[in-house]
Amino acid sequence: MEKHWIGGKYVRGAKGDLFTTVSPAHDTTIGNYALGSEQDVHTAVQSARTAFDSGPWPHMSGQERAQVLCATADLIHIHCEELARLETLESGKPITQAKAEMETAADLWRYAATLARHTVGEAYNSLGENKLGLVLREPAGVAGLITPWNFPLLIISQKLPFALAVGCTAVIKPSELTPGTTLKLAALAHEAGVPPGVINVVTGFGNPVGACIAEHEDIDVISFTGSTAVGRRVAAAAGRNLKRCSLELGGKNPHIIFADADLDAALDPVVFGVYFNMGECCNSGSRLLLQESIAEEFTARVLELARTVPVGDPLAEDTKVGAIINEPQLAKINEYVQSGKDLGARLRTGGRQIPTLNGRFFEPTVFDGVTPQMPIAKEEIFGPVLSILTFRTLDEAIQIANDTIYGLSAGLWTSNVDTAFEVSRRVRAGTIWINCFMEGHAELPFGGYRDSGLGRELGRFSTDEFTELKTVQLHIGEQRSSWL
Repeated sequence: MEKHWIGGKYVRGAKGDLFTTVSPAHDTTIGNYALGSEQDVHTAVQSARTAFDSGPWPHMSGQERAQVLCATADLIHIHCEELARLETLESGKPITQAKAEMETAADLWRYAATLARHTVGEAYNSLGENKLGLVLREPAGVAGLITPWNFPLLIISQKLPFALAVGCTAVIKPSELTPGTTLKLAALAHEAGVPPGVINVVTGFGNPVGACIAEHEDIDVISFTGSTAVGRRVAAAAGRNLKRCSLELGGKNPHIIFADADLDAALDPVVFGVYFNMGECCNSGSRLLLQESIAEEFTARVLELARTVPVGDPLAEDTKVGAIINEPQLAKINEYVQSGKDLGARLRTGGRQIPTLNGRFFEPTVFDGVTPQMPIAKEEIFGPVLSILTFRTLDEAIQIANDTIYGLSAGLWTSNVDTAFEVSRRVRAGTIWINCFMEGHAELPFGGYRDSGLGRELGRFSTDEFTELKTVQLHIGEQRSSWL
């Protein structure tokens, strides 16, 4: 697939250059893609701009747009196996997980379709006998969508259908490591009835493609998912021409287990929460906070279960942890593991790359004896590394949970309803899970506090990112002026 998707068709890049994606698990070339340039971005933006300014999409009824979004969801479902295999090969995630993500993505498109018919404004008839006020919600225009490599189809499906639901058009830059499923999604949406120019995909690297999208004057809103460091640069670029910017960034999420919790119920979610998607997940429960009285017992159970997690070829149906995305990410994980050891944390299991002929695989890793100021307790590792800390009181647990620059999500386990709601209110994070972890629903907003980002995806509030409010005031009946 050596072309961009612009104006409803595959288009060669202006310079004709290509780059390749390589399987993290097999070290084989998966695809050749167009190496995007600033000219390619300009072409894509002009396509989206024309589709918004003079095309039919913004003027279609909500019912008509909803039908197209539902048809896209049906095609994602039909092509689930193909999409999942491509995503597994490019990202290294387990095939069973990838299949589940395709179905979740389809569900997001179906939910967004409901918002196409329920994105409404307000009317005010209390302004006076002869006055009426209307608040209209209109599409913001062209949306620039920049997505990461860890959940390629799922994350674009947290953005694109919601932008389309309200009548926006889009220019998309997928990660250069995993562009395949996004290109296929654009073609499927076109087949479902999305008009030419409404969806445009430019493949390539952050510089120049992502940077050009972020600062382009004809793009009205940016939605970015990725690291906090890059998110700051995207926000700065967007700020230079005051375009709206929503950011879903990093996390260092606490998973808090109180002594009165159902430990049997908590065990599997704790292990799942840190090793899911190889730990390459902004919601990873990479900080486990245990109340002191149950710390030794529960740590032993976590270690026992962690040592049984199947790591290996992501195409195998029984694999739970696949391959690390690339060498720089593997080096980052190794550096954090070494840091933990150097600073006195106890490495209880894992901590090494698994020797294989091909690919990059890392052992599920557990540290205990971790203190809150250690980098492995405060910084996002993005790998299968769990840091265990202990606390005595509820107040201490909350203090440790909040002692980070992030605020994306948190989980807690307790049988005390007062504890559950006090922690939920005091922990500064966008999502709180009580007696569960990393569950998601299309109806519920997702996003973070502080350095975890700005704005919210999913739920009915998600369309706020892609709409503008317009006030209309109407005078009814005879007009009398009293100024002069």
